[in-house]
Amino acid sequence: MKEVILKRKLALRAKRKKRVRAKISGTPECPRISIFKSNRTVYAQAIEDVTCTTLAAADGKKLGLKSNKEGAVALGQALAQSLKAKGIEKAKFDRNGYLYHGVVASFADALRENGIAL
Repeated sequence: MKEVILKRKLALRAKRKKRVRAKISGTPECPRISIFKSNRTVYAQAIEDVTCTTLAAADGKKLGLKSNKEGAVALGQALAQSLKAKGIEKAKFDRNGYLYHGVVASFADALRENGIAL
């Protein structure tokens, strides 16, 4: 029974991800910031889709952060600092199929508070 529920949950996330990615794309001036969260940690990266390169990345595991709101805020601050060092002030937020609440919303708010316009 758990396998059926998990497959459905993953399938719904994949549908949401496909729907979101059809609408946004990153450019060198305005990259796409994608977030991934697992049960243990959170990862984020700024992606330029024109040449398919990662401009900046933040790894919650390397920073010793957990997958909670406080960890997401710290990760957002770290990514914002690395983006500002590269001269990027504006970005598009890709929630990667996750619902916009909790960890994902905290991460986006932390980016906005640190000067990245989403």
